Amino acid sequence: MHYFITGGAGFIGSNYVNLLLEGNYGYFESVTVFDNLNYASNIENIRRHEKNPKYRFIKGDICNKKLLGESIKRNSSVLHFAAETHVDRSLKDPEIFVQTNILGTQNLLEVALQMDSLKFVFISTDEVYGSKISGFSREIDALNPTSPYAASKAAAEMLVNSYQKNFGLNTLITRSCNNFGPNQDAEKLIPKIIKQISRNESIPIYGDGKNLREWIFVEDNCNAINSILTLGKSGETYNIGTGELFTNLQIVNEMLSIFKKSPSLIQFVPDRIAHDYRYALDSTKIQIAFGFVPKYSLKSGLASYADGIKSDLEHSQ
Repeated sequence: MHYFITGGAGFIGSNYVNLLLEGNYGYFESVTVFDNLNYASNIENIRRHEKNPKYRFIKGDICNKKLLGESIKRNSSVLHFAAETHVDRSLKDPEIFVQTNILGTQNLLEVALQMDSLKFVFISTDEVYGSKISGFSREIDALNPTSPYAASKAAAEMLVNSYQKNFGLNTLITRSCNNFGPNQDAEKLIPKIIKQISRNESIPIYGDGKNLREWIFVEDNCNAINSILTLGKSGETYNIGTGELFTNLQIVNEMLSIFKKSPSLIQFVPDRIAHDYRYALDSTKIQIAFGFVPKYSLKSGLASYADGIKSDLEHSQ
């Protein structure tokens, strides 16, 4: 199998690429990573593979349809991680989210269709459901995105589904909860906490810190994505979650405990407008279909991640 992976130098994408090229997902013929190396991606995340004859990297933007067409091989499976992802950024500049997440996805769908792609996996998010005051979101539930980021991902999902229904493209959609782990952008909650702790600086928390999120260690998400790629049914959508919900304040306190820092570092700041209160996924479908069980709990995942961070900090001193 040939893999064409957009956003493969970003957070989740690079973790998938590393696991794939290190032999965790079986035999493959080649891997092409296509990434524009913006603020949320870093070639260092995957540089270890540059001498692997099965791997190649192409710096490019998914909004460049011509370059996409020149880069993808026929009969490739496409894993589409590339996206503008930060909610705060989407509030400041919604246009780039529309361009990249919607128009960029449409470009890739067109190219994949022309290249007889084997499978097209679109990596989406639980944020497309909007806030869930109680209960758990199922794949068949109506979408109710709040932010421009979430709205752009929901719109892209609609495009993906339309190409499956109208043109027969073999598409799959994943909606995962909040990820954490190696290579995550410093603007996200857990890396931001670690950065502030390492500098002994205050940790800003929106509102009262009681917003609830479901968390998954990135390796578990990658394993689930690979199962969906391998075994998923065309046209289907799959939630990827753990069933573990924590407030932002609980996450901060857990990190403070791991790094043996005082809660006095916490600083509450004015909440974001229309800040979704709670996301929660029903992941029964993937559990039954593929026997998916996360390897890591939040506590064990954070501990593993923190051990790597501590080691890096010690070596840098």
